Amino acid sequence: MMKAILSVVAGLVFGLAAPAEAQPRFDPADPPEELGIALYPDQAPTPEEQWFRRNGGMLMVRNVTRPTVTPFLPDPRMATGAAVVVVPGGAFLGLAMENEAYPTARWLADHGIAAFVLKYRVVPTPRDMTAIPAAGAARIGPPADTPDYALADGLAAMELVRSRASEFGIAPDRVGMLGFSAGAFLTQSVIRTADARHMPDFAASIYGPMRAMDVPANAPPLFVMVTADDDTLPVTSLDLVESYRAAGKPLEFHLLASGGHGFGIGRPNTSSFGWIHQFHLWLDSGGFLSVRQ
Repeated sequence: MMKAILSVVAGLVFGLAAPAEAQPRFDPADPPEELGIALYPDQAPTPEEQWFRRNGGMLMVRNVTRPTVTPFLPDPRMATGAAVVVVPGGAFLGLAMENEAYPTARWLADHGIAAFVLKYRVVPTPRDMTAIPAAGAARIGPPADTPDYALADGLAAMELVRSRASEFGIAPDRVGMLGFSAGAFLTQSVIRTADARHMPDFAASIYGPMRAMDVPANAPPLFVMVTADDDTLPVTSLDLVESYRAAGKPLEFHLLASGGHGFGIGRPNTSSFGWIHQFHLWLDSGGFLSVRQ
């Protein structure tokens, strides 16, 4: 079931198995100027990584082999001490950096929250952009769930941010994780598997899976947001909500009327527009934005 859902996402982004007239255009693009911190410093750089724009718009990256976190730090005068690892989606075939990751990180930093964009490893795809749709979903389709290497990158990002908390001006006990779509899969996988050193202090799943979860005893407070008109990851159950409630863990759940899938920071003229303000209110009400003495 999860592989089928991720295949739908992959088809929308990469045009897998789509007819020629419906296939998206992929234009090579320069990487952003922001410098990322390597999760594994001893790993040698490789040439596989490719940045591109889908249909001349959304900036994405694929064939990531050297994962990084890119800090977006607030003005020290307004810093709250809270931090969020931002995890973009893309069906584990690419990463939606411009639509999801960077705008969210900048918004958080502008509101006193340090943000760290995670560029994690994804499933390899052909270097020739024109070969991607022809390759078909059967050959390069997404995995059934979070790949082990992507999960490892999520855990490593949590460890890196916490270990350098004093350098970044953050509180090591107020480091959360926010994931979109496939990034929400990864975020939920981190919750299911992390030990105390790697577990987020809070987490958010944005248009992610709503499947049941074996909620661990050390699971963090969770913010969940989905839309009623999401045709890519349709809301067919509230199993995730029920799992958290049954475990007695703090949860806030929002089912928005409109916004579809992939709305990122918010889609104008839908109820998804401005959703991040609700996330900010949730953080504040939970005490994560309070300056602690």
